[in-house]
Amino acid sequence: MIQLTGIAASDGIAIAKAYRLVQPDLTVSQKVISDVEAEQKRVDDALAQSIEELTGIQQLTREKLGEEEAAIFGAHLLVANDPELVGAMKQKIAEAMVNAEYALTEVVKSFVALFESMDNEYMRERAADIKDVSNRILAHLLGVHIPNPSNIQEQVIVVADDLTPSETAQLNRDFVLGFTTNIGGRTSHSAIMARSLEIPAVVGTGTATTTIQDGDIVIVDGLTGNVLVNPDEEVVAAYRQKATEFAAQQEEWAKLLNEKTLSSDGTQVELVANIGSPNDLDGVLRHGGEGVGLYRTEFLYMGRDNLPTEDEQFIAYKTVLEGMDGKPVVIRTLDIGGDKHLPYLPLPEEMNPFLGHRAIRLCLDRQDIFRTQLRALLRASNYGNLKIMFPMIATLQEFRSAKAILLEEKANLLAAGEAVSETIEIGIMVEIPSTAVMADTFAKEVDFFSIGTNDLIQYTMAADRMNEKVSYLYQPYNPAILRLVKMVIDASHKEGKWTGMCGEMAGDEHAVPLLLGLGLDEFSMSATSILKTRSLIKRLSKVDMQALATEALQLATADEVLEKVKQIVK
Repeated sequence: MIQLTGIAASDGIAIAKAYRLVQPDLTVSQKVISDVEAEQKRVDDALAQSIEELTGIQQLTREKLGEEEAAIFGAHLLVANDPELVGAMKQKIAEAMVNAEYALTEVVKSFVALFESMDNEYMRERAADIKDVSNRILAHLLGVHIPNPSNIQEQVIVVADDLTPSETAQLNRDFVLGFTTNIGGRTSHSAIMARSLEIPAVVGTGTATTTIQDGDIVIVDGLTGNVLVNPDEEVVAAYRQKATEFAAQQEEWAKLLNEKTLSSDGTQVELVANIGSPNDLDGVLRHGGEGVGLYRTEFLYMGRDNLPTEDEQFIAYKTVLEGMDGKPVVIRTLDIGGDKHLPYLPLPEEMNPFLGHRAIRLCLDRQDIFRTQLRALLRASNYGNLKIMFPMIATLQEFRSAKAILLEEKANLLAAGEAVSETIEIGIMVEIPSTAVMADTFAKEVDFFSIGTNDLIQYTMAADRMNEKVSYLYQPYNPAILRLVKMVIDASHKEGKWTGMCGEMAGDEHAVPLLLGLGLDEFSMSATSILKTRSLIKRLSKVDMQALATEALQLATADEVLEKVKQIVK
């Protein structure tokens, strides 16, 4: 038996034969051609086939996983339809008199090198999209078959170097019981989609494809991050028992579906979900979500070639509000910039895009875009319990400016005879340390806070969370982070307001006891984490967790805090 260790990316245990998802040989040789027009037509034909496939995959993804995941293929379609890329290929054929395959590989090399050299993380990630799309086009030119995961007809564990978004989207849950990859992390496309599909996954093993052969028996332990290859019957039996116990645990959690979230000593908190589109509502309700704590509206804007209209946005917001049937829905206004860009909204290249012209800063500058979104939100407000949240607020003046525009649009709608709810709460994301420090001042004017820990941690620790070299500084348990969280919660409570959290930390089993002790009111997380977290909170005493949090705030390191939590919470 061989054991590989990676990153537990999606909960669960799967045991099945290995199915190696290895790309075909796409080696290209240069050939001299005489008929330029015929060679350029080969490019058009291969592009047409690729676009047809990508459109089908996008639709399948939209139906199975939702708009957020389908947006990935909108980006792929933009690459396939990019006139600069296609034009450069055809020009290369005509000028160098070379075959289409060679022209494609040469042009793609230069495009990928350009994107990979950029400082912007989002643009570097686009290099992977270009590679994925170009491989599809190249396969059609070469007449070779790209493995199609959707054709798998028996129960398997998929083994790959990495899973592209198009491959992951085609996985059939009935047959693909889990997967493992050489590379990737918890925030990679494949990991996010694995959680959406609710199949166990271990990524970042380093050697999965060189160690595992087709037909090998593989155990993927998405709870611990271990992958076992060709285990003996005794080990298989032990893991089948472990899988049975986990399934029983899930059944126990399911009993809490319609229960309130109460600590063992009776303190109630709210467990809500992060979503990217109306298609995600089914998962929220199926996993017992008490509302939506973060609706990321930027996905309405992504995977397309123009801005969504006011009516398009109104329909999306109305659908979510009606679907939640009176439960609270926190909708974040457009958060574009940093690692999220729109191809039809060119932004100047920045040295530090995460610290640049993004989110509320962009919206206050482009009020035409901002006002359209606010009108759509206000029009939808009568269909449910809407709370509007502004992202990336750094100063009180930014909040006042954003709120003034919102109230101006409300007045315009009312004057035009449109109905607008009078109970909309207006809050802010707390993701900048200065805002946390000034929370007592903000709390006098906002209706609520939602702490975005993903950014708050990286800004506080001055460590890019996407940079592996400094990933050790991404420390949610660091006492500095806990102190900032406490400042925000205490400030809101002093003014009779509430605080939520919508970063990864809110669903972290080791952070939840600390957050309960610090007095967090609302925990917003992946829908699949809700019942597990409700079960955990049910076993925790608020009084005991307050003592734990008080002690943690005085500790010196993140490791000491984590160790203390593990000692107290068995």
